[in-house]
Formats: sequence, structure tokens, C-alpha cells
Amino acid sequence: MSPQGTGATWEDDTHRVALVTGAARGLGACIAGRLYDRGYRVALTDLDAEAAAKAAAELDPTGQNAVGLALDVRDKDAFVRVRDQLAGRWGAVHVLVNNAGHSKVESLMTITPKSFESVVATNLNGTFFGCQVFGAYFAERGYGRIVNIGSLAGQNGGTATGAHYAAAKGGVATLTKVFARELGPHGVTVNSIAPGPQDLPVVRETVAPEKLAQTEAMIPVGRLGRPTFIADMAVLLAAEHADTVTGACWDANGGLFMR
Repeated sequence: MSPQGTGATWEDDTHRVALVTGAARGLGACIAGRLYDRGYRVALTDLDAEAAAKAAAELDPTGQNAVGLALDVRDKDAFVRVRDQLAGRWGAVHVLVNNAGHSKVESLMTITPKSFESVVATNLNGTFFGCQVFGAYFAERGYGRIVNIGSLAGQNGGTATGAHYAAAKGGVATLTKVFARELGPHGVTVNSIAPGPQDLPVVRETVAPEKLAQTEAMIPVGRLGRPTFIADMAVLLAAEHADTVTGACWDANGGLFMR
């Protein structure tokens, strides 16, 4: 069982370990913080190792229960190295959140092969490598939780993001099902979350106020999403008792896409 609600302390061997990619800032940092608050030991990984270490230190200055590590999700071997580092540090890993993402706002007919490859490599290849490396590891141990962060863009083709991003996130939804089917018999669940536009600092810093107002006006509930709620969804899917939920995609888009 997880420490939450059991009276367990940081020193107990029952401590669960979670790895979050792209966790130096934004949604990834929010998810990592929520997992930490729920009693997980958390590895915050990012292409920017210094920023990941800083974010981890803000959660736990002692470094006992949160660590920041470099991870380039485009490199399968990098996942193997981080997996082994964490297993050596904390004994095991129980949860993987594939959050790392990269997007560019580019018009469809001007996207270059290089740009397309760059966006797909992070969003789709990175998710595939993470699921592959940790899926095999979890299956061997007979337990694991994988949460992939998809996007509304992967469901509706994207309206504010590039076609390469939308295509990659659509692929994440499919990979989630493929790995869920493969790993289900081995005690491993694989699910995805598809957020709509989120109220993140980077959004308010990069989007003009009038454009942001237009976006909010298009959302049926009239506001951007709350990253803390997305983090709560990830925590729930990572829970030990979430063992019968797999291959699912949980939507959180304010009503922009309804099934």
C-alpha cells in the first residue's frame, strides 16, 4: 500500500517511487509536486538538468525524497540509465508519468521535415521509449502504473497547435491502448490524460491577453483548465487501487470536446 492514509513515514519501505518526465516546470512540475504531497518519492526529470534539480530541491531540500535528473526522452538508453539510477537509489520504481512535450505553432503547409521530426521525437517517440523501457521493467516486477499526458489536440486535430504536435499526441492515445493491452496481464496499467488549454504561467507569458480572452470565450465552461486538477487525475491513475482502469483516456478540456 502507499504511505497515504496508512500512517507510514518517509522511512518506511512501502514508499512508492514515481518518475515524471518534463518536470522542471509547468504541468510536469505540478504533477511531481502532487505525487510528492501524496507520499511518493519523486524523480523530476528534464532535458534541463539544472532546472530539474532546482525544482526537486524546492520540494525536498534534503534530496531524500525528491531528486532532479537529466533525461532526454528522445533517447531510449537515457530511460534505461534513469531507471537504473532510481532502482539503485530507492530500490524500485512504481510509476512513470510521460509528460515531456514540445510544440510549435506553425502553419500546416510550411512545416519542414526537420520541424516535424523534432516535435514528433519528443512527444511520440519519447512516450514510446518510456512505455517500452518501464513497461518491461514493471511487467517483470508484476506491478506498475504508466500515465501518458496526451492532449485535446490529438483528439480534434488541434486548433492552436501545429499539425505535428496534434499528430504526435494522437499517436500517444493509440500507444496508450497498445501498451495497455500488452501489459495488462502483468499487473501494469497504462492510461492517458488529454488536457485542453491549461492556466499555466508559460501560457500567460506567451499568449497575448486578447488572444487568451478569445480562447477562454470558446471554452464552454468559460475558463482555462486547472493544472492541479490534471495532477490529481495523474495521482488517481497512479494509485494502487486503480488496477482495473487501463487503456483509458481521461478528458479534461472544459467541454471543448465531448464524446
